[in-house]
Amino acid sequence: MKFAYKFSNLLGAVYRHGNLSFSKDGNSVISPVGNRISIFDLKNNKSETLPVSTNKNIACVGLSPDGNLAILVDEDGAAVLVSLITRAVLYHHHFHKPVGSIRFSPDGRKFVVTKENVALMYHAPGKIREFNTFALDKSYFGPYDETTCIDWTDDSKCFAVGSKDMTTWVFGAERWANLLYYSLGGHKDIIVGCFFEKDSLNLYTVSRDGTLCVWESDTELDGLRKGPKYSERKKMAEERKRHFFNKEGDFNNLTAVAFHKRTHILVTGFASGAFYLHELPEFDLVHSLSISDQRISTIALNPTGDWIGFGCSGLGQLLVWEWQSESYVFKQQGHFNNMASLAYSPDGQYLATGGDDGKVKVWNCSSGLCFVTFKEHTSSITGVAFTSSGLVVLSASLDGTVRAFDLHRYRNFRTMTSPQPTQFSSLAVDLSGDLVCAGAQDSFEIFLWSMQTGRLLEVLSGHEGPVSCLCFSPVQSVLVSVSWDKTVRLWDMLDSWQTKEVLRLNSDGLAVAYRPDGQELAVATLDGEITFWSPQAATQTGSIVGRHDLQIGRKETEKITAKQSAKGKAFTCLCYSADGESMLAGGHSKFVCIYNIKEQILMKKFEISCNMSLDAMEEFLDRRKMTEFGSLALVDEGAGDGDGVELRLPGVRRGDMSSRHFKPEIRVTSLHFSPTGRSWAAASTEGLLVYSLDTSLVFDPYDLDMDVTPVSVRHQLKKKEWTSAIVLAFRLNETSLIREVLESVPYNQTELVSSSLPDVYVEKLLDFVASSLEKSRHLQFYLTWAQNLLTLHGQKLKTILTTIQQLLKSIQRHHDDLSKLCDWNIYTIRYTAALAKQRGMKRTAEVMDSEDEEEDMSDPVIVES
Repeated sequence: MKFAYKFSNLLGAVYRHGNLSFSKDGNSVISPVGNRISIFDLKNNKSETLPVSTNKNIACVGLSPDGNLAILVDEDGAAVLVSLITRAVLYHHHFHKPVGSIRFSPDGRKFVVTKENVALMYHAPGKIREFNTFALDKSYFGPYDETTCIDWTDDSKCFAVGSKDMTTWVFGAERWANLLYYSLGGHKDIIVGCFFEKDSLNLYTVSRDGTLCVWESDTELDGLRKGPKYSERKKMAEERKRHFFNKEGDFNNLTAVAFHKRTHILVTGFASGAFYLHELPEFDLVHSLSISDQRISTIALNPTGDWIGFGCSGLGQLLVWEWQSESYVFKQQGHFNNMASLAYSPDGQYLATGGDDGKVKVWNCSSGLCFVTFKEHTSSITGVAFTSSGLVVLSASLDGTVRAFDLHRYRNFRTMTSPQPTQFSSLAVDLSGDLVCAGAQDSFEIFLWSMQTGRLLEVLSGHEGPVSCLCFSPVQSVLVSVSWDKTVRLWDMLDSWQTKEVLRLNSDGLAVAYRPDGQELAVATLDGEITFWSPQAATQTGSIVGRHDLQIGRKETEKITAKQSAKGKAFTCLCYSADGESMLAGGHSKFVCIYNIKEQILMKKFEISCNMSLDAMEEFLDRRKMTEFGSLALVDEGAGDGDGVELRLPGVRRGDMSSRHFKPEIRVTSLHFSPTGRSWAAASTEGLLVYSLDTSLVFDPYDLDMDVTPVSVRHQLKKKEWTSAIVLAFRLNETSLIREVLESVPYNQTELVSSSLPDVYVEKLLDFVASSLEKSRHLQFYLTWAQNLLTLHGQKLKTILTTIQQLLKSIQRHHDDLSKLCDWNIYTIRYTAALAKQRGMKRTAEVMDSEDEEEDMSDPVIVES
C-alpha cells in the first residue's frame, strides 16, 4: 500500500473568526476556519479547504480586486500571501503586532494594513517577480487608539481609517495639495465601519453604540490636486445628518457592518443576532431579521449587492441571505464543541459525525457540505454508525438513549433506552443491521436491542469497568467489547449471547477494531501499545509500542514534566485500512500514525494541525511565559471579543459575567477509512479532516524501460494499436497520459480491447476507470469500459472490493444528479405541453367564435313589408 495521502478537505467547521469575503464573480464566499480558509461555491453547492495554513487562527483576510491573491494574517500578525489559482503560498511576512484589518485598493496597486494606531500602506504584489513582495510605501499616524476598519475611494486616491478612539481619519494615498489628512469625530463609542460613497469623498461612519453619521465633503475627487500642502488648514467635511439604529434600545451593541456603494444598501449586525438593511442616505429601513441568538461577527456583500454573508463565531455559523427574495442561499453550521465520533456510509458517499453539542450531522463527501442535522439528543454524542443499507444512522449519547435516524424522511424513527438511566459510551451495529449494541460507562453493562422493534433483547454483564469500545465482526455474528477492566470479551450472538472468549490485557483497554476479513483483532491500551489477536485461537499475534510515536505535546498550565505527562497518554481510536494491511491510530496528540501490520513498523505520521492557538501543540513549554509566581497562561484575561471558546453558565444567553476563555486541546477522537480505500477521515479539535490519495503528484511507473516514453505511446495511438498503447501508458503510469489513451479508443472497440488486455493490467485499468468516473462527463464511455472489464475478467479478479465500492459510489452520485435533472425536465416538458394544449384549445375556441360571427354576418336578412 502506498501512503500518498494528502489533505483534501475540512468538514465539520465552516467559520471560526475573522472577516468574510466574496469572490470577484460573487458566486463563492471565502471563510476563515481556524488557521485555514475554506471556499464555498454557492453556485455549484461545493466547498473546498485550501491546503494552506497559518501558525495561529486567522484574524483577517485581504482579497485582491481580481480575486487571484489573498493575504491571510493570523492573531500574532504573521501574514501569508496565497495564490487562489494555484492554491500555493507565495510569500511570508510578519507585521510583529496583531493586525486589525487589511484592504486592497480598488485598482489593486496598493493595500493598507492597520495595526495598533498606525495605518501602513504597501505596494501590492504585481505580476513581476519581486525579491521583497511586501514593500512598505507610507506609514500614516493620527489615531490615538487601535485602528479597526478601512475603506477606499473608488479611484484609489484616498482611504479612511476608523479607530477605537471614536474618530475616523481620512488620508491621501498620494501627496495631495488640498488633502494631507482629516479627522472626523462626533461618535461616543468605537468605530465599527467607515464607508465612502460611490465616486465621492462623502463618508458614512458607524459606531458600536448604533450611531450613523453622514459626512459631506466640499471637495470632489476630481478636485484633489497634487503638489505641496497648503499652509492654512481648511474645513473639508462637516456632519450633515445623524441616525440611530434601534431607538428602542433592545440591541444597542452593534458588532458588524457592511455597505454596498452602487445600491446604497447598509447592512448592520448586532450582538443579539439581528440585522438591519437601510437605504442611504435617507436611512429608510428595507428589511430586518434575527438569524441567531449569538452575536454577528462579520458581514460581507457580494459585488452585485444581492447576497449578504453573515458569520457567527459563537456557533460557527455561516449564512448567505438574498435580501430581495428574503431567502437563504447558503446555511451551514459546524459542531460548536468538540467532534466526538464519525462514521462512513457503506458506499463512502456520506460521513456522519457526532459532537459534544448533542447534534448528529451527515455530510456529503463530494460537496463537503452538511445536508441534515438531528438535534434530538440532549447530551454529548459518544458514537455514530451506519447500518449496512446506508439508509439509517445510529447514535449513542450520554443522555441515556440510542437513536435511529432515517435518511429518507430525515426523522428519528426509533429511540432505544435502558431499564435504568445510564450513560452510553460506545455503539456498534451488526452486519445485517438488526442488532444494536451500546456499552455503559457507569453500570459496566452492554445493552442489546432489536432494530426492527426497538425492544431490549438482552443485557450483557461481565465487565468490571466502563465499556470503552464495541465492534461487530464483519464476517460472523460475534461482538467484541473492550473495557477498563483490562479484558476483551467476545460474545456469540447466535448462542444465547454467551461469552465466547476472554482476552487478558496488560493495561486498560481503550479501543478495539476488527480487520475487514474478520481474521484479526487490534486493541489499544492505556500503556500506549497496540496488540493484535487472533479471534479464533484467542492468542496474541503481535504488538506495537506506539507511545513514543505520539509525541505528546505539553499543555500551558501543566506542572509536571513531559515524561510524566506522556504516561497518561495513549491511542484512543484505531482503524484498519480497506485492504487490512495497515493500521491508523490516533489519540491525545496532533499526530495520526499509520503502521504496517505485517512488519509492525511506523510507515508515516500525519500532522493533523499546526495551529498554535490550540493547547498541547508544543513539545516544550515556553520559558518566557514562566514567572516566579507561575505560568502567565494561568492569568484569566476575562471576557470580551477574544479568540478562545467562551464557557457560559447554563441558561444564560447574554450579559454573562462568568464567561471566561480557554484554549481547546488538540486531540484526535475518531478515525475511519473510507470503504473505497481512497480516503480516510479524522475527527479532531480542528474539525473533520479528510485525507485523499494524491494521484496527481506521484510518479510510480510499472515495469519501466528505455522504450516506454510518451512519444512511443502516442505513436501506438497513431497506428491504432489500442491495447499496446494502453499497456505502455500504464507502464509509464501518468494519469493524464492514461486518460488521453483511453479516451482515444473508439467506442465500438472497447469490448475487443478489454478481451485482449493482459490480466496484470485489468485491475489497474478498472481502478483507473472507477476513479475517473467520479469526475468525468463521459459517463456512458467509462461505464461501458467497466461493464466489459467486469464481464470478461470478473472471475479472475480477487482483490477488487474497494474498486467495486468506488464504482458504486460514483454511479450512485451520478444517478442522484441525473435523476433530479431528468425529473425536472420531465415536469417542465409536461407543463409546457399542458400550457401549449391549453393555449391551442383557447385559440381553437377563438377561431370557432370568429367563424360563428362571420356566418351570422353572411346570413341574408329578410325584411317583411
